[in-house]
Amino acid sequence: MMRADLLIAGGTVVDGTGGAPFIGDVAIADDRIIYTGPHFSGTAAETIAAAGLIVTPGFVDIHTHYDGQAMWAQELSPSSSHGVTTVVMGNCGVGFAPCRTADHHALIRLMEGVEDIPGVVMAEGLPWDWQTFPEYLAALEGRPRDIDVACLLPHSPLRVWVMGERAIAREAATAADLAEMRRITSEALAAGAIGFGTSRLNIHRTKAGEVIPTYGADVNELHAIAGALSDAGTGVIQAVLDAPFTAWEDELTALFAVAELAGRPATFTMAVSNAGPRIWDPALQMVDEARARGLEIWPQILPRPVGMISGWALSTHAFCLCPSYQPLVDKPLTEQLPHLRDPAFRAALIAEMPKPGHPLSMMTRDWNWMFPFGDPPNYEPETSVAALARAQGRSPEEVAYDAMMEGDGQGMILNTLGNFHQGRLDELLPLIRRTDVVMGLGDGGAHYAAICDASYPTFLLTYWARDRAGERLSLAETVHALSAKPAKVMGLHDRGVLAAGYKADVNVIDLAALTLHAPVIRHDLPGKGRRLDQTAAGYVATVVNGRVIRRNDHSTGARPGRVVRGSQRAPTPVPA
Repeated sequence: MMRADLLIAGGTVVDGTGGAPFIGDVAIADDRIIYTGPHFSGTAAETIAAAGLIVTPGFVDIHTHYDGQAMWAQELSPSSSHGVTTVVMGNCGVGFAPCRTADHHALIRLMEGVEDIPGVVMAEGLPWDWQTFPEYLAALEGRPRDIDVACLLPHSPLRVWVMGERAIAREAATAADLAEMRRITSEALAAGAIGFGTSRLNIHRTKAGEVIPTYGADVNELHAIAGALSDAGTGVIQAVLDAPFTAWEDELTALFAVAELAGRPATFTMAVSNAGPRIWDPALQMVDEARARGLEIWPQILPRPVGMISGWALSTHAFCLCPSYQPLVDKPLTEQLPHLRDPAFRAALIAEMPKPGHPLSMMTRDWNWMFPFGDPPNYEPETSVAALARAQGRSPEEVAYDAMMEGDGQGMILNTLGNFHQGRLDELLPLIRRTDVVMGLGDGGAHYAAICDASYPTFLLTYWARDRAGERLSLAETVHALSAKPAKVMGLHDRGVLAAGYKADVNVIDLAALTLHAPVIRHDLPGKGRRLDQTAAGYVATVVNGRVIRRNDHSTGARPGRVVRGSQRAPTPVPA
């Protein structure tokens, strides 16, 4: 008779494969699933009664930036509070390894601008007890955490390690530089990197506005790095392209050439524009053509608007570049409020035009695509700041100012930069359903005071599978998009499915009660740094490596998370 450590009994099992849900049991021993089926006939040390609940694999988020948080925190929040049991770090070509002591400041400055992680948070939170990428993985392994982490080798630190100041000045790599990049990439893959991440995006800049070391890097540099992936026969290429600022055709042609040389899968950031021509259609046609000739290409999308949350206590808002506001930029909200409540200050700030600054800060005045953001959070809002201004006979600046003053200055505005075509999410449905499109772009661990999209698994389950007016995703489609599919893209074939032999990463969810809460500001980063956090209600249990890390939306204190080293094989099927 089989004996389980944990039995999840009588739930609606949505196994991650895309197959039809069924009523049954999931039995776990140690860190593996030993049974999934209609009735487990063995015994169990502990049982979770799951009747009326859904049972899913743990979710896999392939686009995060927990590279720093995984060092200073034991909980990878908010991801682990939304059913995520594995995250991939090192995206966008930014991270903290490899890094010599002399280059700490350069990488902190880079992450401060590109990923909106305050410099003081990194200065206080990073122990820097590593230099090489293998040493970074070892340092990760020595720290407890709630969920699994897998790492891409980031391009910018690699370039700075090899080229020093020449990398920051964006000089061309020499033949010797390219050979060294290839060697270090091989070393990282051998140590456990699951691939390589890069960025070609011109709005990825330091806080001072400098472009990142990888922007404009010659394609030969990417070819040299791809050669290491080809040599190893493993690894995924992740890229943030410069489209639509640069033509999709040019950017995708370059990426496909790198993927073809490496003989490895590639995934890239994609979004639907809010207005104008459907520029994503030709891009998808290029993906179809590349796949037809044997390339494995995965466009990566977020299932709700791409954008930022603005507010007085956050990183960006419509007035953050105005001259009168500059003395308040680094002050806490409590010290800003006396000025913000002053009618004369309000009138002066509303009348001012912002000065040039960081590209993300300059994207905060497109009034037609900005919406007051309340509780419960609405990610398909109908009435923009511009529409409210017209209806009230006021200026958009006045409407935005007053919206942010709500709740003693805690009001927020959702700034939708993309994925909101014609003010609807409709265009995302056919993309989500494409067999070659994967969920991602949650950016957990980054943009702490501007973005909180790591909650997208809960949004996918509530909006797309349960609440949407009109056509919805089936529960099987939704869970597959959150589990087995992203795991496959990253070569993590041992997870994302509820079947015997797979990792015991499981969620038990009360779908009927599942609720996504509004983001709140917390000051729990090193140095009391601020971050947006977004929680949910309805996660009855989350299991990682066979241990329950969360019960009824609260941490149990269990820390079974591991460092995933390299791609993982699918388990051998258990004979019937």
